[in-house]
Amino acid sequence: MTRIVVQSKTDPDGTLHLDVPLGRDLANREVSITIESEPSVPQQEYLEFLQATAGAWQGDFERPTPTQSEERDAWP
Repeated sequence: MTRIVVQSKTDPDGTLHLDVPLGRDLANREVSITIESEPSVPQQEYLEFLQATAGAWQGDFERPTPTQSEERDAWP
């Protein structure tokens, strides 16, 4: 099995066009294509963000004082 990696970007409408140079030795053969989208945030950057923010909250959670609800006419 030959593995070829081609980086490409989708069009604004979400369509992906691929031109994959396989070479003459792979002409007239069946191929399988796997599409994997890249994460929007690199994994290492995301892990660093989690490590920096995990357990960072130092305050207390407080429930705000309930407000007075308005009076409405009774349902008929």
